[in-house]
Parts: sequence; structure tokens; C-alpha cells
Amino acid sequence: MTNQTTPVTSAKDLSVEEQAALTSGTNPWSIGTVPEKGLPNYTITDGPHGLRKAQNLEGMDVEQAVPATCFPPAAGMSSSWNPDLVKETGEAMGEECVQEQVAVILGPGINIKRNPLGGRCFEFWSEDPYLAGHEACGEVEGIQSKGVGTSLKHFAANNQETDRMRVSANMSQRTLREIYLPGFEHIVKTAQPWTIMCSYNKINDVYSSQNKWLLTDLLRGEWGFKGIVMSDWGAVHDRAAALNAGLNLEMPPTSTDDKIIHAVRDGEIKPEQLEKMAQGMIDLVNKTRPAMEKGKAGYRYDVDAHDDVARRAAREAIVLLKNEDGLLPVKSGTKLAVIGEFARTPRYQGAGSSLINPNKLTSFLDALNDRGVKADFAPGFTLDDDAQDPALTSEAVNTAKGADTVLLFLGLPAEYESEGFDRTSLDIPAKQVELLKAVSAANKNVVVILSNGSAVSMPWAGDAKSILEAWLLGQAGGAATADVVFGDANPSGKLAQTIINDLDDDPTMMNWPGAEGQVDYGEGVYVGYRYYDTFHKPVMYPFGYGLSYTTFEVTGAKAEKTGPQSARVTATVKNTGNVAGAEVVQFYVAPPKESVARPVHELKGFKKVYLEPGESAEVSVDLDSRAFAYWSERFEGWKVEEGEYKVEVATSSRDIADTVSVDIDDDGKTAKLNEWSTLREWKDDPIGGPIVTRAVAKLDKQFGHNIMPDSSLNVMFLDSCPVGGMAMMLGADVAEALSTELRTQYAEVTK
Repeated sequence: MTNQTTPVTSAKDLSVEEQAALTSGTNPWSIGTVPEKGLPNYTITDGPHGLRKAQNLEGMDVEQAVPATCFPPAAGMSSSWNPDLVKETGEAMGEECVQEQVAVILGPGINIKRNPLGGRCFEFWSEDPYLAGHEACGEVEGIQSKGVGTSLKHFAANNQETDRMRVSANMSQRTLREIYLPGFEHIVKTAQPWTIMCSYNKINDVYSSQNKWLLTDLLRGEWGFKGIVMSDWGAVHDRAAALNAGLNLEMPPTSTDDKIIHAVRDGEIKPEQLEKMAQGMIDLVNKTRPAMEKGKAGYRYDVDAHDDVARRAAREAIVLLKNEDGLLPVKSGTKLAVIGEFARTPRYQGAGSSLINPNKLTSFLDALNDRGVKADFAPGFTLDDDAQDPALTSEAVNTAKGADTVLLFLGLPAEYESEGFDRTSLDIPAKQVELLKAVSAANKNVVVILSNGSAVSMPWAGDAKSILEAWLLGQAGGAATADVVFGDANPSGKLAQTIINDLDDDPTMMNWPGAEGQVDYGEGVYVGYRYYDTFHKPVMYPFGYGLSYTTFEVTGAKAEKTGPQSARVTATVKNTGNVAGAEVVQFYVAPPKESVARPVHELKGFKKVYLEPGESAEVSVDLDSRAFAYWSERFEGWKVEEGEYKVEVATSSRDIADTVSVDIDDDGKTAKLNEWSTLREWKDDPIGGPIVTRAVAKLDKQFGHNIMPDSSLNVMFLDSCPVGGMAMMLGADVAEALSTELRTQYAEVTK
């Protein structure tokens, strides 16, 4: 027997019983263990914007957790468009995991914000897969740089809370590949997360936990994933089927190891498959062991330093949507009124499994006190669903009348959005809107500061001179908001989610949230700005939008072709204002008219640049073949068609500063032709085209006349026919002869 102090490194050294034990947890928050072989039951905990380690590892109470830093949730963090800053927050989270001896933190969650009503939108990054993948990748890299694993989740297509445990997300392969998988793919290929968490839901009627194509063929085969796959808590319906599909770890444990052991003995599970799944768990334990030993030895992180990281992250999460008359930043000597319960009782995170117990918490009123700034305060409203108290309105109006500027804190109470249910409306509570109208009637200088985990409608925007979208900012949100309000920090956030006023404008509403266990993703690839911009739909604020206290100019875009299907695009950005600030230069690829319908443009690169007044900088992005490709159902893969592509250099999806063209070559890929391929597909194919010409010439001689119709209309009809179904147009004998000749020559050429 292996000595306990010498941990095993190979699953071959374990019995079937021990291997089975490793593929299920030992309690709700610990992985499987074989202590006599040196494999401890390391702890795994919720994230994803901070450490939520349960005080009782044997229970499922998400509200009792050890203190930790609450960083801005993804709803805010995503608006930073700053992967380096995201990585810094990840490093801090990793250090807290080391102290608490947590081997894996469950996050980030990068599911697409398909619909703004999604109850967990606060925890997810964007409506755009490129942005989600390239930002959240920093969190994975940062955490894992400290020797702690991440769990990229929820794989895949977990885009709603309604019926999430069993709903089937039904979509085309193209929709899956272009919208719901690329974020996962980028992070897997770039950062190799140590674990991935499968989702509860089905995809096209197959549970993710037992989807071999998803967990093995795609994830490990195509993308080269090297880590382990764990289930979401309670997502396993058939443990043997899940293990065969490529699931290493069932969570929480269901005390069903005997079923796995019997399944191996009965031939339902091959011994080598169990061994492979157990080997992944051994590798994970040994990879995290040094960090866990460091924690056991007494490592402690710097609480104040982490709070500072959270504050800097929160600053960059804030998006300035409107600023009439330069009302912000607040000038020195301004008499302020602060109205709204959120200023005193901050909404700084979402509810559910991600609920952090913050080791510090600063409200906006706290921040004013710390600065020595005096302001009159009125709560304005309560955070429950009770009718508005006229006395609160009256107090707020009187407070506003005596001020130069009103800072009005509005938003969604915690009960309005959470894991476990979806929202039913885009609106903030009506009593808050009524309060805004009353306050703005008394004082026109109103700044609205929003707290919300997903987009809200803003039909009331005309009643505010300035609007700060502050999302959910974490524990240091109050201080960060004050930094922006008073101009110590210049807002640089950009929307990661389009803001609309009418749910009927959202294309997913036709199929939201589904019924009878099915939800059809009928909008296809037209999610978020891909829909609004393609079909010229009105929006309140577009994707990528955000103002600053300074101004920027983006000019001089140019493109250099770096390969047959690649290019480098550069542009110059200049700070043309009077204060230092940051601009996010965004690069959208607009395809030419092609054989398939595509969005009018898609984000394929971005760079955030910090500039002093008058300073300029050149920014560039490298666009590889994927930037120009679409997923082809016919070719069963990524396809680049030749043509003149436009690259739009922008500051939002609708603020295009400059456009350049680049001629991209066809990738030369050909689809396999058969009797169900249309004659037009045969003609357009580089191999099939010459075969059609030769076959027609041969059969013209054989039958003694031109076998193809003379009428252009008949030719059009014939081109649309599968080559195995042309009898109606050509007659049975000619059609059979042509179909046979085409397939015979094709088989000869392609053998």
C-alpha cells in the first residue's frame, strides 16, 4: 500500500471503489477523498465575484459564510472593458482562497445575457460572447496564478432561471457555436481553467451532465481541455451516464458510489473510463496541494489592499450615460441633497449562491462622511413593495428644493432579481419613478445613480440631467461612486448590455421563457446588438456606450492584411478634453453580402487606453480567421468566404468613428457533396463545378441533345433541386444518368 505521506499520482494505484469515491464529493462543499492514499477532501466554494465559503461545510445555507472581499459582480465588472483589472481582482480572490484553504472557487459564470430579464444576469458578463470570454479570462488567469482552481460555468446555454433544472434550450448548431460557446472556447484555449461546471439544463433534449458530445467530443476533443468537469449542484440525473459522458465529479454527493462500482462490474462503465475520470480528480488535488499547504501554514491576505482593488474595480464599472450641462462632476462648494434609500442601504451584489459576506461595506453616505462632505439626506422610498408614503415624497421634495444639485439613488431592490427566478419587467419600481418626477419638478439639477444587476427601462430619463449606471459595485461601491461623483475618478465604463425601453423590441421575447420544458432560441444568432443594429431597432443606449468627463477623437484607421484570412487594424485615439481619462476603442467586423444571413457587424476586438489631456496613442488589434468566419451548417465547421470586409472602429456599436476595408480570401474549404446537394451547390463547388461541366457534356452526346433546359426560369428551378431529385425537370432517365455520373466522378476525384 502507498504510504499516506506519499500521495498517489496515478488512478491505476486505486481500487475501483477508491476511484468511484473520487468521482463524488464527501459533503456539499468538498471533493471526493481517499485519505489513506494521500488524497484529502479539499474544499470548493461558490464565487464568482468573491469567496463564499460556507461556515458549515455539511450544510447548504448560502447566507452563512466566512467574511471575504465582495468585488463588483460581473454586471458591473463587465462594464470596465478592462481584462487586466479583472485579472487583478482574480489574483485577490485567489489569495483569499489560499487563506481559507479553498482549492476551487466556482466561477466565473459566462453565460450569455440572452434576455435582460434573466434572474442571474447580474452574475454573467455580456450579451456578446467575445467580450464575455476576453474579460472573464482575466479572472481565471488571476485566480489560478495563486495555485487555486476556477470552475468556468455553466456549460452550456444556461440563460434563464425559469425551469432551469430541466428546460431544454433548443437551437441550431450555428447559434450554439457563434453565441453560446465562444466565450467558453476562448477561456479554455487561452487559460485552461482547472475545472468546468456543467449546467442544469438540456441542450436539444440532452442533459448537459450526460452530453458526451459537449463534455468529451467538443470540450476535450476539439478544444483540448485538460481539467475536470463537475456538475452544478444537483444536475446529475444518471451518474453512470454522466461519468460515461465525461463528468469527473458529481456534486453534491448522492451516496451512490455502489451504483458506479456495479456499473463497472456489469459493463455499463468501462474500467478505463472510470480510471480516466478519477485521474482527473487526482491531478486536480495535486495541482492545488501547494496552495492548500500554504494556507494551512497560516497565510493571510491583506484585507485593506483587497478593498482597494474592489474600489478601483468599482470605479471602472460605472457608466456615465447622460451628463447635460456638465452637471457632473460635482463642483466644490455645491450644496448637495442626497435622496434615495440606496444611498444609505446599498444594493451591492445579487442574491443566491453568489452571496458574499463582505469584510467591509461602504455606503455612499459613509463615503460622504469619510470625505467630510455635508449633504442633506432623505430616504425618499422604502425598499419593499409597500405603496409610496406621501410623507417620504414630501420630505424628499423639500430636501431637493434647498440644494444646488440632487443625487437621487434609484434601482432594483434585492427581491427583484436573484438566482432562482427571472424578472417579469424591465421597470424600476413605480414609486421610485414617481419620486423622480416630484423631485425634478422641484429641482432640475438631478443626477440619477442606478443600482441594478441587469438593464432597466428608462422612459424617465428626461427627468434627469445626468445618469450614472452603477450596476452592482461590491463592498467598496459607495466610495467608488463618490470618487466618480466628485471627479477624483473619470468614468470610463462602457455598456456590456444594450439598454432598451420596451421588452417587445427584444427578439427573444417570442420564445421567453418557453413552456412545457422547452425553450426555442428562435432568434438564432441575432442576440442583443446583433439584432438591434442589424434591423435598425431603436435603443435607449447602445452596446459599448459610455460617456466621460473628457472627450476623445478616434481617427486614422488603417488595415494591413497579415494572411489570407487575417488582418491587423490600427487607429489613433486622442484625448481632446481637459482632464485625464480612458476610452475603449472597439473593433467591429462587418461582412460583405454572403451566402448566409449574418449580423450587420460583430465585436472582434477592443482596447482600453488611458490618456492625459492632449495625449494620443495608437491602438491595434489582430484579427484572425475566426473574426471573419461564421459557423456553416453545410460545411460543419467555421467558414470564411472571400470578399471585402469592413472593420468599424468605434466607441459603441452605433458610434462608428472610422471604417476601413480589407479583402479576405476564401478559406478554400469544400463541403462534401452528395445526392442531397443541390445542383447549384455542385456548380459553385471548386471540385463539383468542373464535374458538372464534364458530366453534362458527356450526357449531351449520350442522349443526342442538350440535357439542360434552355429557359432561364427552368434553369433557376433546376439549380435549386437536389441532384437526386431532378426527374421532374429532366425526365427520369436523364436525371438518373446525371445524378449517377456526378456522384461517380466525385467519388473518383475525392477518394
